[in-house]
Amino acid sequence: MTSMNGAFVMSGLNPITIGLLVVILAASAIMSGLSGFGFSAIGALCLTLLPPQLGVPLLMTLSAANQVMSLRQLKADMKPISQWWPEGPAPYLLGGLVGVPVGLAILRSLPTTNLMLVFGGFLVLYAAYSLRRPDAEPVTVKGNWLASSLVGMSGGVIGGFTAFPGAPVVVWSGLRRLPKQESRAIVQPYIFALQVLSIVLLALQHPQTFDKKYWLLVAITVPVVLPCTLFGVRLYRSLSDVNFRRVTFMLLGISGLGLLIKAAGAIGAAHHL
Repeated sequence: MTSMNGAFVMSGLNPITIGLLVVILAASAIMSGLSGFGFSAIGALCLTLLPPQLGVPLLMTLSAANQVMSLRQLKADMKPISQWWPEGPAPYLLGGLVGVPVGLAILRSLPTTNLMLVFGGFLVLYAAYSLRRPDAEPVTVKGNWLASSLVGMSGGVIGGFTAFPGAPVVVWSGLRRLPKQESRAIVQPYIFALQVLSIVLLALQHPQTFDKKYWLLVAITVPVVLPCTLFGVRLYRSLSDVNFRRVTFMLLGISGLGLLIKAAGAIGAAHHL
């Protein structure tokens, strides 16, 4: 225990910060295990305790670990890779891989605060509307790989400046009223692939990000995230399709609120300067 406390002190962390991080990430893992997405939406609260250059890669890594655990538990619900095109996640992944570089370019060159306000507001309104009609008629689009690719590309673009790449795919699945197994079979491989791509790009461009403090936090938080993910998956198995959509819409609303708060903070900081 003394050596662990010493490691915290050497890394500039304290037990209170670690305790708060554990609580936030445990809640993130449970909700993501339950819905298949939303880990970063709730986990973004960690950025109030950690600098973004440490918190963002930590969230990416834990989100990827969360997705691996969920995918292993739900292996029977996932389509084999041979069936990923055109009804599975392949078109979304293709679009997402194209969209990520565009999103990163937007992050560097355009006023992302305004974009976050618009997208966050849309998610909040869409979630509020959908919660009132969780069993409404679906959008009648089936077998359209081009539409799926465009949705996936929009997720890659939006993920580049919001860190929530799965939101457009989740919205699209909700509009189509896909059964919960089919929705997760698309959303989870998509989020996992884009998180891994982001981690690889970050490691290539900024290898100094993955320092001793990062690895210490990974070692502390992974043993919390994985069992909480399992608990969330068990809750998911008990949900009907309608209740699953309700949970999905609630998390989309939380994601939108997170973006609005993040954008408001950026605006306040700019005015202060």
